[in-house]
Amino acid sequence: QVQLVESGGGSVQAGGSLRLSCAASGYTYRTTCWGWFRRAPGKEREGVAAIYSGGGSTYYADSVKGRFTISQDNAKNAVYLQMDSLKPEDTAMYYCAADPWFGKSWYLTSIDWKDFNYWGQGTQVTVSS
Repeated sequence: QVQLVESGGGSVQAGGSLRLSCAASGYTYRTTCWGWFRRAPGKEREGVAAIYSGGGSTYYADSVKGRFTISQDNAKNAVYLQMDSLKPEDTAMYYCAADPWFGKSWYLTSIDWKDFNYWGQGTQVTVSS
């Protein structure tokens, strides 16, 4: 059974940094597309960043480009989201997602939560002004 567990959320002031981690257990696929999504109160789920393990292709939402960095550790079956220059509008529950990405383009130009089969429980990020 696949399980994703996020960690690293918390409360920071605007301009600060946080690093989210997501570790997968029971995940045996050779290729993976990892994604980070977030949902703020009253807003729809937003795809923040993604990385494809096969070639390292990445995607970032315009709202986080230049501030967030996604990375992976294939040996540990883990993915990370380094978040710098945080803004109050980054406040949300952040979710890790994974999918073997069979038959999907490895060149990531956008991400849709419906394309991911495995999800973590989420970790809260709160940024105060």
